[in-house]
Amino acid sequence: MTAVENDTARRVSALRVLVVWCPDWPIAATCSAAEAAGPVAVVEGGRVLACSNAAREAGVRRGQRLRFAHRLCPELRLRERDPEAETRRFEPVVAAVEAFTPRVEVVRPGLCAIQVKGPARYFGGEEALVAAVARSVEEVSAGQGQGPADGPRVGVADGVFAGVLAARAGEVVPAGRTAAFLAPYPVGVLDDEPLAGLLVRLGVSTLGDFAALPSATVADRFGPAGLAAYRLAQGLEARPPATRPPGLDLTVEQLFDPPELLAEPLVFVARTLAERLHSALAGAGLACRRVGVEVTCADGRTARRLWQHEGRLPAPALAERVRWQLQAWQGTGFFAPESGGFTALRLVPDELVANHGRQLALWGQALVEDRVERAAARVQALLGYDGLSRIEPAGGRGPGEVLVRVPWGDHPPPAADRDAPWPGQLGRLAPPVVLPVPTPVAVLDADGVPVRVTGRAEVSAPPARLTLSGRTFAVTGWAGPWPAVERWWDPGSARRRARFQVALADGRALLLVVEDGGWAVEAAYA
Repeated sequence: MTAVENDTARRVSALRVLVVWCPDWPIAATCSAAEAAGPVAVVEGGRVLACSNAAREAGVRRGQRLRFAHRLCPELRLRERDPEAETRRFEPVVAAVEAFTPRVEVVRPGLCAIQVKGPARYFGGEEALVAAVARSVEEVSAGQGQGPADGPRVGVADGVFAGVLAARAGEVVPAGRTAAFLAPYPVGVLDDEPLAGLLVRLGVSTLGDFAALPSATVADRFGPAGLAAYRLAQGLEARPPATRPPGLDLTVEQLFDPPELLAEPLVFVARTLAERLHSALAGAGLACRRVGVEVTCADGRTARRLWQHEGRLPAPALAERVRWQLQAWQGTGFFAPESGGFTALRLVPDELVANHGRQLALWGQALVEDRVERAAARVQALLGYDGLSRIEPAGGRGPGEVLVRVPWGDHPPPAADRDAPWPGQLGRLAPPVVLPVPTPVAVLDADGVPVRVTGRAEVSAPPARLTLSGRTFAVTGWAGPWPAVERWWDPGSARRRARFQVALADGRALLLVVEDGGWAVEAAYA
């Protein structure tokens, strides 16, 4: 082996990561073992977040919309996501991993990682470490007595990204062989849907194909985000770590004197600390890959947990994770009344890296976009993460469904949902005015008899007059109906509607909807 290869091997071994992955953790945290044996799914934001094996056998998949999941599996039971329960129930698993090394990174509830180098030397190699960690977490999971039958899986590879895939496969990828291990995986595992869709359209379908592209071409075509994904496909870290400058300590803390006996005040303090931490990082031109949440009790005990950050969490999101962690520690009995209360709360940035951010133009056509970007970031900082949103096209049938509000900076809804068939959807010409609450109206035929629409979408008579807010308008033209039957498999939430477009004598054009025999104005075209 050459000197260059030896140096490469040393650098790769220094990045070796062991990952513990608990399959379908949202199911394990919210459902009993009996419930998880049947078709059940945990949902968030109208989509399937996780599902049981029985639901998967029926065709349910992560990311599906609920109406499509119910169509595939009518007997599917739904559970709302409970992040606090996920964090609380994952705490014993993290504690079991901490017995091997105190530095455990919680990527998310159900997934944690540790560096291999030190523990592997102590326990006699990577294989022995994997076996010991697997036994420990399996004992903890068996003692909880809930969740799916699949137990935790452990894997080792170069970097967290490859380590997660290795854990799912239950493999120990040899040092320096991570790129070959990743090569067959589809680009969709990069968890960047717009980039993955673009790569597939360009004929790059696997990570091996992506890694084989010239780096200069990738940087020019896909920018910093594409270059970070390119490094992952090569088995490297998304960005090289930067060491902490000498004497620079960005830890933020709040001391409590006298000690605080309740956890709720710490939750309020966490928001202020998160904002102070982000301000300190921004002032130093740095970002952090992880944030350590650390609390100290009056009896001298200290607890610390790492949460993944990667420079993407705004202050409200970081404060929310602090709240989850405090509740998890309380749920496990760590903070008993005899502890004397809390004396300190700290947020410690871990593994500082240069914050490259987004390069804003100094002149030219991009100048206006840059001003908007700066203004949006400032407003979002004042109003909160969900306080500033943009309108994006999405899937749906009604005018209020085809456009949704997306927080500024988030990815738009998947194109697959937007372009999927939606029986009963109106044409591409969307009405410019959508009423937040449909306004009831009366639709009459030429004889003054209310117009009815049957279950077969048959109109009793052509609409001739429309009564709105006590005034009557002549209908000069109409089109429809467009029937829409939704959630027919669930009697409690099933809906049957039909929409009409009508033109009035005063020049206005309206979108009407009829449901259960009642008419209403849903939107206006002019």
